[in-house]
Amino acid sequence: MPPQIPHADPGVPDTRGPFRYIWWLTRSQPWRILRGALFGTAWMVGLAVRPYLVSRGVDDGLRAHDRAALLFWVGTIVVSGLLMAWLGIMRHRTMTFVREDATARSAEVTLRHLARTGAALPRRLEAGEVATVSGRDITYVSHVLTFMGPGIGAVIAYAVVAVVLWATDPLLALLVLVGVPCVVAVISPLLRRLEKVETDYRHRQGALTARAADIVAGLRVLAGVGGRGLFADRYDRQSAKLRTEGYRVAAVNSWIEGLAIAIPAFFLALVVWLAARMAATGQITVGEMVGVYGYVAMLTTPCWMLLGSAHDVIRGRVAARRIIALLDVEPEEHAAGPPASAPASPADLHDPESGLTVPAGRLVAVAADDPATATALADRLARFAPSDVTWGGVPVSAVPLAEVRRRILVGDHDAYLFAGPLRTTLARGGSAEVGDGVHAAAADDVVDALPEGLDTEVDTQGRTLSGGQRQRVRLARAVLADAEVLILVDPTSAVDAHTEARIAERLREARAGRTTVLVATSPLLLGQADEVAFLRGGRVTATGAHADLLARDPAYRGLVARDADAEVTG
Repeated sequence: MPPQIPHADPGVPDTRGPFRYIWWLTRSQPWRILRGALFGTAWMVGLAVRPYLVSRGVDDGLRAHDRAALLFWVGTIVVSGLLMAWLGIMRHRTMTFVREDATARSAEVTLRHLARTGAALPRRLEAGEVATVSGRDITYVSHVLTFMGPGIGAVIAYAVVAVVLWATDPLLALLVLVGVPCVVAVISPLLRRLEKVETDYRHRQGALTARAADIVAGLRVLAGVGGRGLFADRYDRQSAKLRTEGYRVAAVNSWIEGLAIAIPAFFLALVVWLAARMAATGQITVGEMVGVYGYVAMLTTPCWMLLGSAHDVIRGRVAARRIIALLDVEPEEHAAGPPASAPASPADLHDPESGLTVPAGRLVAVAADDPATATALADRLARFAPSDVTWGGVPVSAVPLAEVRRRILVGDHDAYLFAGPLRTTLARGGSAEVGDGVHAAAADDVVDALPEGLDTEVDTQGRTLSGGQRQRVRLARAVLADAEVLILVDPTSAVDAHTEARIAERLREARAGRTTVLVATSPLLLGQADEVAFLRGGRVTATGAHADLLARDPAYRGLVARDADAEVTG
């Protein structure tokens, strides 16, 4: 049975501000939050009712020596306890559903936006930022919705206690009405301080996560050039700074939690002392004094919940601001002029900036003296960057982006590999003929070496595979996608010369009749191309067959010879 998606349509989030985003989550499940508020209010008010029942039991039963009245009030207390237990279970259950729904909705909105944003995201946000947003920040925001249940109930319970105490003695009621706001006033500066240090901490945490991801991704390279220790030392220093920042957050948080316990306790002692003096002078009964103690002791619960909710709101506000920053990253549409339809059939691609023309149905190789210019060319052809590229005479920037993504595919050596069975990872390319793609990428030995072949579970990003194996798996997936236009960037940089020769020959066969662009300087790949374009200084300075360019262009010959030497020595 396929996994069920919590929300087929999570909706459109309100990204005009952190509280607007949280309010959008609230509006997305109004009846559940209303139930949570009702259960939370009933449970919290019930806490205030029990001291009244106890006071009546003391006055009407114990002091009056009335056994029947005492048994009645004891029974009432027991029944109210059972009712309170049920209300507490329903409150917690409902608010758990609220949090999980909000978490799932935020996760779906975020993941869909990440998929839609594509190449624009790495240019705007670091990988660590995305990781922390997708992890903790979504959870922090969902916890803010807990305030809708017990938070509302705490406010109502506070008002109920004030009214009941006013009936007992106006002075006690006034003390409670003034005392609780004073508690909030004392802690408010710490809450503002907490928001600041929490924001700094979350930013540093994202940056450190990004650095850790970079180190892990390039661990073998760093070890090869002797830079592993240098980067490890830098990570240690940043980690120490983050730990110090974490101590600042913990210090403020501990003060808040300590004051949340100490101040209500001091307040409780003051009210009980005053109530005891009133009882001693006969202004109130002993039962009423017990009730006053119960009321004020009960207020520590809503006070604690309100302060805890305030902490959640501050942390959630910081997290929501980070989620909004991610959602505000828009895909680079690069639209120029009115929308236009894509060519109905395979057509030539032309890049005015470099002067490159890719004829439809041909295998074209691009050899560049600067890898950065070659990568930029691939981004322009696939509409990952602003350009004046035309596709069959139509500006590619005017074609609907979904159509471009469907028909033009870029396969690079950093493409993401999903966790799961290798067969599933390759099938994401869109073809059921997995074996053909594996053969074209010369990855047969990779499959044969796995304990269960194509059904072997592969970790995220293929961490259980070697660098060359991962590259061939990525290439196989790109071939299996069977795109109308396939752009491959250095598809054989991590394999040996013998494997590269097989890939070059098989790739030409697998892509026969379809447009393919190979961005590479390997003689083995260039020799299989129908046409080679020599990119020098960002412009095409020569085109022709590989052998012809070797014979008539010294600069091209020098570039290819240098690459061939690197292969031999590697």
